[in-house]
Amino acid sequence: MSSIFTKIIKGEIPSYKIAEDDNFLAFLDVNPNAKGHTLCVPKLEIDKIFDIEDELYIGLMQFSKKIAIALKKSVPCKRIGMAVVGLEVPHAHIHLIPLNEMDEMRFQNKVSLSKEEFEALAILIKSNL
Repeated sequence: MSSIFTKIIKGEIPSYKIAEDDNFLAFLDVNPNAKGHTLCVPKLEIDKIFDIEDELYIGLMQFSKKIAIALKKSVPCKRIGMAVVGLEVPHAHIHLIPLNEMDEMRFQNKVSLSKEEFEALAILIKSNL
C-alpha cells in the first residue's frame, strides 16, 4: 500500500508544493510545528532514511539544503532546523522547520494556517529558490 507521501507525489492527494525534480519533492507540512515547516521526500518510497542508497541520500540532503536556504529567505527565523523522525509515515523524509525557539522542534506544538496562508507561503518560498 502506498504511503501518504507517495499519494502526494502521484497527485492523488493535494499538497502545497515548493519544489520538485526527478527524484525529490518538497511541500509544506499541513500540520506544521511552525510557519513554513516543509517536508522533503524522495519520490522512491523507502521506509527508513538510512536504507536509502548513498547517491540518493546525498541528493536528498543537497535538495533539502536548497529548500532550507529558500525557506530562510522567506520566513523570518533565527535558523532552519532539520529533523528526521520517521515514525509517523513509513516513507523517508526530512522536516525543515523555521526556528526562533527550541519548542518549535517539538512535534507536540502546532500552528494553524488557512488555505490562503499556505498557498501564499508556498508561492513565496518558490520565489526564493
